[in-house]
Amino acid sequence: MPTERFQFTGEGGHQLAAALDTPDGAIHAYALFAHCFTCGKDVLAARRIATALAAKGIAVLRFDFTGLGSSEGDFANSTFSSNVADLVHAADHLRETRQAPALLIGHSLGGAAILAAAGQIAEAKAVVTIAAPSDPAHVTHLFKDRIEDIRTQGEVEVSLAGRPFRIKREFLDDVAEHNLMAQVAKLHKALLIMHSPTDDTVGIDNATQIFVAAKHPKSFVSLSGADHLLSGKRDAAYVAGVITAWAERYILPVTAEPVADLGETPRNVVVRETRDSKFQQTVTMGPHRMLADEPAAAGGQDSGPGPYDFVLAGLGACTSMTMRMYADRKSLPLDRVTVTLKHSKIHAQDCEECETREGMLDQIDRVISIEGALDADQRKRLMEIADKCPVHRTLTSEIRIVTKAAD
Repeated sequence: MPTERFQFTGEGGHQLAAALDTPDGAIHAYALFAHCFTCGKDVLAARRIATALAAKGIAVLRFDFTGLGSSEGDFANSTFSSNVADLVHAADHLRETRQAPALLIGHSLGGAAILAAAGQIAEAKAVVTIAAPSDPAHVTHLFKDRIEDIRTQGEVEVSLAGRPFRIKREFLDDVAEHNLMAQVAKLHKALLIMHSPTDDTVGIDNATQIFVAAKHPKSFVSLSGADHLLSGKRDAAYVAGVITAWAERYILPVTAEPVADLGETPRNVVVRETRDSKFQQTVTMGPHRMLADEPAAAGGQDSGPGPYDFVLAGLGACTSMTMRMYADRKSLPLDRVTVTLKHSKIHAQDCEECETREGMLDQIDRVISIEGALDADQRKRLMEIADKCPVHRTLTSEIRIVTKAAD
């Protein structure tokens, strides 16, 4: 997905580094993403979720909080309250330059911050938390052996995820003052809580407390098997897919393009590299967006169907649709058609009816299951109709592919 990088002014006048992941096509809504404590906008979970949402038509703004990543400011001077203020400034920037976010997403402490900021972003219709603590003070357990030193000395360097950070007494005082559950009770927005039952950084009981405090509409999704940082690519993809499906009920609905008549010019199919892995592509067809990839055995991530999978899917769908149209026109008692396909390579000499006699040939095995109270003649005729589907005819006829460089 295209990514725009820029800066906006955050709390205290600092310039904060931001990235806006946008769809290839129309933008249906904007989302604001808050990353985990001491992470950054480019942490794997944030980047992967933003890319997947953009593929579904939702533009996502992610940014580095004050003092983190490429943003200005001193992390030691930041607090939970300043993070909340940075989120409000980010929403203001979107509102002024594009469109206010309809969807708010927060990961870990970013989830707590997004809950605290939601009341100040009026246009937001839906809020999502991922592995969020129910109390911002929960984060202090990461450096619990240094809390007394921080209170005594005023500022102490601690190690978090193997990196040094300076924490001040003001940070401890600030997180202790927040009554997040009271804010959740007054949220008045749709809420989706996502949490792993095996999260050993922020326990699942935090999700329970947030869910109980929230008013409906509220939903909970268990991220079984996922770790706190969603380091598994499949976990991040699953989270993005669930968010997209859930949010469609609450944010502006996607307006589908009208179905083209048979006489109209076919719409373009646009395939573009995501650069998130070796082979992963976004495939855009009008309002429809999906991923294409290669299986792991071929060096891909198996995040979507492969090129030949799309070919087989097109043939299978066309076969079933053509049989259905014929059955309905002839009033045949056809209940359901199931088409199973497989692509393989065979030796040309093994194909008696093929003109090519040397080398390898492509073979597609198509097995059609026909359900319904049909007699033998009706079943035979439907099988004959299967070979008349337009995609079948295209694949078995001479095809001309014209390739040229884009201007």
